[in-house]
Amino acid sequence: MKLSKIAKLIDAEFEGEDKEILSLNTLKDATENELSFVANPKYVKDIPNSKAGAILVTEATQKYVPNNSTALVVADTYWQMAVLSKYFAPPIEDLDAAEAIVGENSSVATTATIAKGAKIGKNTTVMAGVYIGSGAEIGDNTILYPNVVIYRDCKVGSECIIHAGTVVGSDGFGFASNRLGEHKKIYHIGNVVIEDDVEIGSNTSIDRAVFGTTLIAKGARLDNLIQVAHNCVFGKGSVAAAQSGFAGSTIIGQNNVFGAQSGAAGHLEIAPFNTFAARSGVTKSVKESGKTFAGFPFMDHKAWLKIQGKLARLIK
Repeated sequence: MKLSKIAKLIDAEFEGEDKEILSLNTLKDATENELSFVANPKYVKDIPNSKAGAILVTEATQKYVPNNSTALVVADTYWQMAVLSKYFAPPIEDLDAAEAIVGENSSVATTATIAKGAKIGKNTTVMAGVYIGSGAEIGDNTILYPNVVIYRDCKVGSECIIHAGTVVGSDGFGFASNRLGEHKKIYHIGNVVIEDDVEIGSNTSIDRAVFGTTLIAKGARLDNLIQVAHNCVFGKGSVAAAQSGFAGSTIIGQNNVFGAQSGAAGHLEIAPFNTFAARSGVTKSVKESGKTFAGFPFMDHKAWLKIQGKLARLIK
């Protein structure tokens, strides 16, 4: 879409070249043919180094936009990004794509739906009611149990097992809100990548990234009824028990263990090789490794046990 059309859609003015914009992206990852935005003051420092072809900014942050980029000045950058996300979202299915490819010795149930442009590897089992969207890829020797849904452009590796009812690649819980309390949907244009040797339980949801990729790394294990939000990274060999939840953009290092009903707030980084007891609530980044935590807010497991002991004595 031309910048002039984008500006008209969001009622913004601009000066300079009427560039062709191909997509939306973050300040750090955007290229000269992509548009980015600044909605949080902590990211203002990233504006001068951005390679984005155009950036949504307010009057207060306009001065930081580098010469290689075009400033689109609006009152609410997050709201206008949400408006534009609809125009850059791909179609739900690519009806013009080539027919789906199914590898040698793979079994696809007659009631499964494989969209155009999808690819399935060798010796893979796709059971009744499964849906695999346009551009999605499934590796070799993988099993998709009944009613698994793989949205478009998502990738599942080899030697994976995904149990019944799990959804991979639905939009994250993302929207912009204005002062009137109205909400504008943010269309998520990224994807989900599940690497090799991953097992996912039943009725688990893994949201696609707003931009980029939500990643479930090699060897991870997710139980039933788990929520992994947009842009999370669930580290290599990490494990989460039932009803755990991970808010958006949380980066979980390798070989972490999360007990049942534990969870993490968004935009955190969790170092490798830690254990979080059931119902732990991770509210800040964890920089140490080899620790065991418990409680909400989470704390050292031994300290939590002492507190519970003292509370029990108080009520006797």
